[in-house]
Amino acid sequence: MLAHDYRVHLADRWSADPGDPADALIALHARRSADSIRRWAQQRPGQPLVVVLTGTDLYRDIHGDAHAQHSLDVAQRLVVLHERAVDDLPPQHRGKAIACFQSTPANAPGPKTQRLLRALMVGHLREEKSPQTYFDAARLLRERSDIRLDHIGAALDPALGRAARAVQRSCPHYRWLGAQPHAATRGRIQRAHVLVHPSRMEGGAHVVMEAVRSGTPVLASRIAGNVGMLGADYSGYFEPGDAKGLSALLQRCREEPQILHDLGAQCAARSPLFEPARERATLLALLADLLETTR
Repeated sequence: MLAHDYRVHLADRWSADPGDPADALIALHARRSADSIRRWAQQRPGQPLVVVLTGTDLYRDIHGDAHAQHSLDVAQRLVVLHERAVDDLPPQHRGKAIACFQSTPANAPGPKTQRLLRALMVGHLREEKSPQTYFDAARLLRERSDIRLDHIGAALDPALGRAARAVQRSCPHYRWLGAQPHAATRGRIQRAHVLVHPSRMEGGAHVVMEAVRSGTPVLASRIAGNVGMLGADYSGYFEPGDAKGLSALLQRCREEPQILHDLGAQCAARSPLFEPARERATLLALLADLLETTR
């Protein structure tokens, strides 16, 4: 995004080398990058410091972790990844925050079978992604041979991996596919009728925008990170953890084709938010403003 206009160096952490010519630091994650953020603020006071906040930053770490809180204090700008996230910041920091949607190229929708409804969840098996909601919906729909539930994601939590295997044994129309390469995952998103995103905590999920940019409607939990991407009036929400609500939505998508059409139209209206040119322009404007004010 920035390499055409700036010399960009990517690193796991900032090395505080006195000879380092960097003019600005963009740190990803307030807690995980806290050490680099602290050292930059101490050794390069006044030089541009941008902190990009994730979902775990916004909805967990900044409310109890002193290192993450310090990152907010010393940053000159805070970048959040969906349009409602500025309101989720402590009031004293909202004035230096901007929303910058992540982006992804558009892909044409893939072929979609008419014989059944194919739902897809893409998310590693960890508590924040709430795979249990998807598991429970699969159990509720085990008699519906015309609704298939595929699931891509590595078992970062071994207990959830065991739970996924148990669901697969008892629900013939649920398939846990494990971790998959990005290209294969994107292809499955294009061929799915709906992407299911049941997370309990999100800062702006990349998989949601990939579905939107692939012409695949989304069924998502009604949490700030999803509403901030899909819009407050989007029709495809269910309450967090509500497997019955999710299963009812899936059945309606199968039985009432107009719903899929309407959800697709709503996603298409949001799609321009996730264009790479828009993200790049936002980032360039941010850096130009910071570097100009520090000269």
